[in-house]
Amino acid sequence: MKNILAFLCISIFMFSSCSSEDENITITLNFTHNWDGTPITNQDFDTLKFTNKNGEKISIEKLRYLISNISLLGLKNYHLINFTENSGTSFNISNLTNGTYTLSFRFGFSDEDNIDGVYQDLNSVSFNVPGMLGGGYHYMQFDGKYIDNKYEEAGFNYHSIRAVDRTYPDNLKFEDTSFEVNLGTVTISNNTEIEVKVNLAEWFKNPNTWDLNELNTVLMPNFEAQKTMSANGKGVFSLGEVSQ
Repeated sequence: MKNILAFLCISIFMFSSCSSEDENITITLNFTHNWDGTPITNQDFDTLKFTNKNGEKISIEKLRYLISNISLLGLKNYHLINFTENSGTSFNISNLTNGTYTLSFRFGFSDEDNIDGVYQDLNSVSFNVPGMLGGGYHYMQFDGKYIDNKYEEAGFNYHSIRAVDRTYPDNLKFEDTSFEVNLGTVTISNNTEIEVKVNLAEWFKNPNTWDLNELNTVLMPNFEAQKTMSANGKGVFSLGEVSQ
C-alpha cells in the first residue's frame, strides 16, 4: 500500500457499528474492471473491442485513476490505481476490528487535498496538472482509440481533473468535480475480501451520452466537459462480492 499512506493521520474510523473486540484484522480491497458486465483485464487493451452508448467502437490504451479518503483508513489518504500496469488494483487494509463499516472513498482529490506538487509519488509518475490549469493532480487518465464518423481511427484522452474555467486566464475559476463514492455497509472479519466493481462503460453514458466525435482530446481545459465527466462517473463504481 505504498501509495496510500502519504499523509495518513490517526485512525478515525467511519462506521455505523463495530464490535468492541480488541483484535487487529486485515482485509483486502479488490478493484475489478468490466464493460457493462464483461470482465476486462489489461490484456484486453489496444483492441477496438468495446462499443460505447453512442455507438463508437473504442479501445483502451491507458487507464490510471486516483481515489482518496478511503473510509476504512480514516482521514487523509490516497491511492493510485494503474490498471495499465495492473498495479494498485488490490491492496490490504490492516488494524481493523471485526464489525460493520461504511465503505466509501472519493474519486480524485477534493479541493482541500488537491495541493499542487506536494505528493512526491504522484509527481514521479507525471500525474500532475499543468499550472496554467490551476495545478494539482489528475483524477484519471483514460486514453484509447475510437472509430470516428469518417470510419477512421482516432485517439481520445478522457482525462479528468478539477474543472477550470479559463475564460479569463488571469482569473481562473474552479469547480471541485471530484465526488464521493459510497458503497454502503460491509461486515468484515479477518481476511475479508471486498470487490469494488468498476464499469468503464458508465463514463460514456449515464446520465450523459458521450460523443467522442465531439469530445475526444484537449478535455482538461474544457470546463463543461469536466462537469459532464463528474456526473457520468457517479455510476461507475459499485460494491461487488464480499467474501469472508
